[in-house]
Amino acid sequence: MIPTIKNMDVENKKVLVRVDFNVPMNDGDITEDERITAVIPTINFLLEKNAKIILMSHLGRPEGQVIEKLKMDKVAKKLSELLDKKVIKLDDCIGQEVREKINKMKSKEIILLENLRFHAEEENNDEKFAKKLASLADVYVNDAFSNSHRNHASMTTITKFLPSCAGLLLEKEVKALSFVMKNPEKPFIAIIGGAKPDKIEVIRNLLRFVDKIIIGGVLANTFLKAMGANIGKSKFDPESVNDAKSLLLQSGGKIILPIDLFVAKSLERGENSRVVKINKITDDCMIGDIGPDTIALYKKTLKGAKTVVWSGPIGAFEFEKFSEGTNEIALFLSGLKAKVIIGGGDSAVAIKQLGLESEITYISTGGGAFLQFLSGKKLPAINALEESAS
Repeated sequence: MIPTIKNMDVENKKVLVRVDFNVPMNDGDITEDERITAVIPTINFLLEKNAKIILMSHLGRPEGQVIEKLKMDKVAKKLSELLDKKVIKLDDCIGQEVREKINKMKSKEIILLENLRFHAEEENNDEKFAKKLASLADVYVNDAFSNSHRNHASMTTITKFLPSCAGLLLEKEVKALSFVMKNPEKPFIAIIGGAKPDKIEVIRNLLRFVDKIIIGGVLANTFLKAMGANIGKSKFDPESVNDAKSLLLQSGGKIILPIDLFVAKSLERGENSRVVKINKITDDCMIGDIGPDTIALYKKTLKGAKTVVWSGPIGAFEFEKFSEGTNEIALFLSGLKAKVIIGGGDSAVAIKQLGLESEITYISTGGGAFLQFLSGKKLPAINALEESAS
């Protein structure tokens, strides 16, 4: 059982909240603030309790170096705008100066620490670093579900040194995903796309209780390769081909793959793009998207579903010419009378770009964490919270 902020004494306390403000940026400007807005309920809860709120996060991959464009200043500014309240941003996350400023905090003040990953000790899960972070506060709150698959100092080891609990976002994520995994209404269909090879393990776990798994994206290329199909110059994961072949044999027909594809000589330029059957792909082609017959097949598979989980785009969604498959599936899901759970990343982007958020049961903030949860593995940070309460 995960302890939550609702049953933790945070009144007038210094509360250190691990959030995930790893937001997409372009030329230093935040392009998507969903991960910031997602933790506002927890911040408001703490404000009502007159807490002194200390927020900490990573941004990007600085690998232990201070990188100007990855400083948290723009994030602090955006959060201030969203809350209509001043957020004080500090120049480090540990040290004497940080400690002094935190010790002078008044109730309901909000401080945002500098990028945790400017210290290599964060990703190295260094115990001394975790202890220094813990020394800043009275209570630790994890509200970073999307980073909870990481065994980092601010996610796991810190729970050894402070009373620890889940924030409102983390609690909501775990409840939503646990319900789907434990009590899915049938038929239960999963859509797994994207490129990451770790999705093979997700498929292996899902096959035990889903009715069908629709495969798309680069992952579909890997499965087509496993079937012996020519995929031309298309991306695939060579290390997963044997696993894909094994899963196809074990699936009992549950795995649904493309039957036609949208190909081109160059995905970026869309050169010589055309629809072909899977046995007509030539050596000079790259697969960009599913074809119209596959879109129809996937919709037919989804029709009548009562529970749907979707993670990862169906095609090369980043190129407009190859976004039709992903968009068509997103639109179809929005009209289903089913519980539809969307993982983070491009699947969520597709839903939002089409303005379909209100038609979807739940959109997770997690990408990798969402997948690891679906694969049946315990997330290290959630495990750490449970152990801290025992």
